[in-house]
Amino acid sequence: MISGIELRSLLSENGVVTLSFEENSYAPVGADEVVVRVEATPLNPSDLRLLFGPANIAELQVAGSGPDRVVSAPVSPQAVKRSAARLGRSMQAGNEGAGTVVAAGSSAEAQALLGRSVSMIGGAMYAQYRVLDRRNCHALPDGLDPAHGASWFINPMTALAFLETMHEGGHRALVHTAAASNLGQMLNRLCIEEGIDIVNVVRNESQRAILSAIGARYVVDSSAETFRADLTDAIASTGATVAFDATGGGTMAGTILSCMESALTAGETEYNLYGSYHPKQVYTYGSLDTSPTQIIRDFGFAWSLSGWLLWPTLVRLGAVKEQELRERVVRSLTTTFASSYTNEISLIDVLDPTYIREYAAVKTGEKYLVRPQA
Repeated sequence: MISGIELRSLLSENGVVTLSFEENSYAPVGADEVVVRVEATPLNPSDLRLLFGPANIAELQVAGSGPDRVVSAPVSPQAVKRSAARLGRSMQAGNEGAGTVVAAGSSAEAQALLGRSVSMIGGAMYAQYRVLDRRNCHALPDGLDPAHGASWFINPMTALAFLETMHEGGHRALVHTAAASNLGQMLNRLCIEEGIDIVNVVRNESQRAILSAIGARYVVDSSAETFRADLTDAIASTGATVAFDATGGGTMAGTILSCMESALTAGETEYNLYGSYHPKQVYTYGSLDTSPTQIIRDFGFAWSLSGWLLWPTLVRLGAVKEQELRERVVRSLTTTFASSYTNEISLIDVLDPTYIREYAAVKTGEKYLVRPQA
């Protein structure tokens, strides 16, 4: 029997999130199940939202050390009410990862993965071992470091699904915010390959430099006094009428719609009470800004603002298309879909308060990789 530790998150009714390690045993119980030794898994923003929920990181409490360490942080009464469904439930976390199959069920497909390096999805990756269905694994090329395969799904599949969504809506170019992130860099490389114009919104000049270095043509700085004019010009040059916004709150979505309208109506001589008839769409897929979304409707009536999630999009695209996209990702893990990491830490270090304050800041272009076997 294989044993190892895994990370757990518990939100109590008295308003405290507690993170701790739990010892578990692992073995395949079904013909199509495998046991994977987890060797690399990223700390994605979506993973952090599950780990810490709405806790106040500034008020961390730490007890014990090593695998006995326990970290806790308070949650406001309002946030506890919004999280009622997870109260008292010990939650696993970690959407994706990579490692080596060390045990397999009896089916031929599971046995074929024994000893292979694989990328995985299915949650609970912040652990030393993971039991899962072999269909949630994808064999990696021989000799590839698991670090290259760890972030194989969330960001690469999101980038590909963005373009599928764009094409479905009849758009020919797009706007992307938080564009210097790992996802943003992948999306730019992908758009360059596909010959698609992308308008990148960043927050400072250092982020502009990151994108310029990989060949991005249209990069605008939201901190510049000329931001609205710059964004309007870039949209006019590209014809972008769809945007994918990672910020969620604040004025960004409304600003993008307004700039799209300005670009579409530039040079028109006749007044139209209802604005341009050309559809304008902003999809919100993140919550980097947790403040309310502010919309000033100065962009006519042909517009839409909605949420966007990867999983429902893949379901809509269908199993055949998803498999096609998966295979494309795995072929290009060291090129188009390569991820970079600010730091690599052990599973135990995930509960080190110094590291928590660094990775929980969720800074654009900075990501931590967890090495559970370290």
